[in-house]
Amino acid sequence: MCSVCSPGSCRQVDKDALDTQVKDRKIQEETEKAQNEKIAGEMKQNDKITCILDERQRKDIRNLNKALAEFQHNFQKPETRREFDLSDPQGLKKDTPARLSDSDPRCTVSGLQMFVGEDLNQAQRSDFQKEQSREWFLQQQRDWENALADKKLAEDLYDKNRVELDQKAIELQRINEETRRAVCAAIKDCNRIQAADLAERKKIEKRQEEGDNMAEISNLLQGDLLSENPEQATSSFGPHRVFTDRWKGMNQDQLMAIRYTQQQQVLEKLRLQEEELQRNAEWDRQCVQAARAQLLFERQQQRLNREHRRALDNANAQLSQEQKSRRIYLQEEVYSNCPTGQYFTQFNTTSR
Repeated sequence: MCSVCSPGSCRQVDKDALDTQVKDRKIQEETEKAQNEKIAGEMKQNDKITCILDERQRKDIRNLNKALAEFQHNFQKPETRREFDLSDPQGLKKDTPARLSDSDPRCTVSGLQMFVGEDLNQAQRSDFQKEQSREWFLQQQRDWENALADKKLAEDLYDKNRVELDQKAIELQRINEETRRAVCAAIKDCNRIQAADLAERKKIEKRQEEGDNMAEISNLLQGDLLSENPEQATSSFGPHRVFTDRWKGMNQDQLMAIRYTQQQQVLEKLRLQEEELQRNAEWDRQCVQAARAQLLFERQQQRLNREHRRALDNANAQLSQEQKSRRIYLQEEVYSNCPTGQYFTQFNTTSR
């Protein structure tokens, strides 16, 4: 039952739901009934169509059989059949000789009336075959003689062509040798001329190189490089920059300035190292103090935890003792007198 609405309203809601379900059920039954009636009507219609088709098929078969019987009666009489000659009563009167000529259409393969070599024109055929064989032999003999003649002619032509080709090869080889000798002579003359030109050019280049070397030696001897002039290495970009290919080194004042700068750098590095050592020592000291303070704090925390645990154990023991005393009191004092049946008879004794 719903805890919000009253019992009467709940029953009214249930009745409406049941009425709705009944209406839905009636509608569903009517729908199913209409569907079943429709299906039954379609089945009746299909049965009627099936009966009509069966009747039509039987009628067609009957007409076909009747037409077939009429056709056999009109066009397939017994005397038109192939095997009618076996049962023809007039067969002996109609019988003819087994073989009239070689071209008799009755002399089929299955009749076994004529075999190979047993025709009526055997003598003429034998003479024709002999004459044909003789002609074939004579034709083969003529063909063989012609083939031998053609072969001999081809060999003669081949020998003639081979001789001509050999003569042409010898002539080409001679021309090739003469051309090679002429080319070698021309190459030799050309090489001799080129060698003379090369020797003359080398002499000219050697004289020119000697002159250049003498001029270069003179320039070097008179120049600033060998004279070690310090101004030649000065750069136009500033006094602190020099040309390395012409610089001869630093003087004593520059070397002393560099050494003094190096000593100052060494002292500065030692000072920085000392400061780094002091910072590391201070950091280590602070780490040790922090670790010691952490250790003291942990020890104090452990001591407080032990004291708290001890106080909690004492409180628990006291509570346990009190509960035990109360339980003993209840069992020995409060629950010592058990009620009897007379105690319960004093209740419900009046009519009110």
